[in-house]
Amino acid sequence: MLSYNEVRPGMVIEWDGGLYEVLEANFLRMQQRKPVMKVKMRDVLSGKVKETSFQPSDQMDEAEITRMPSRFLYESKGQYWFDEVKNQKNRFALTASALGGKERFLKANMEVTAMMWNEKLISIQLPIKMDFKVVSAPPAIKGDTASGGGKQVEIETGAKIMVPFFINEGDMVRVNTETGDYVERTKA
Repeated sequence: MLSYNEVRPGMVIEWDGGLYEVLEANFLRMQQRKPVMKVKMRDVLSGKVKETSFQPSDQMDEAEITRMPSRFLYESKGQYWFDEVKNQKNRFALTASALGGKERFLKANMEVTAMMWNEKLISIQLPIKMDFKVVSAPPAIKGDTASGGGKQVEIETGAKIMVPFFINEGDMVRVNTETGDYVERTKA
């Protein structure tokens, strides 16, 4: 059993009759009130995202997840196909709703970790930081840097992310796949 303050992003928990992947977890302690854990989580089976607050009296179980090294192969008609690294004949597919936004960062032949619960494939886990090539970037306009903002670029997988103004088309950038945020520019 997990206590309300042991919930962390990336965990898969069994709660309220469902199976949920924790996306965000913030511990709040307000004046003269009981502390709560505000959690944003995705129902693994339906793909729906919901927000809730766990109280000190709440208890939940961490789901027993089996992890299997896998490789992303390709996408076809909304199905994302993978195979097992040790047994390439064992292929399986997941839908975009089961991936919960992770499909934005999938590259052909990249290694991922498939997550299984009760012998059923539920999702994948990506490396936390990955490098991508910028394929489309608007030019920076003189004076833009005074605001300290950024610009939106497209990376090789088709995902759009916010980066600093000095990033140009053809640059390699490191992205946090959990948040979708730019981390740093890398060497090619």
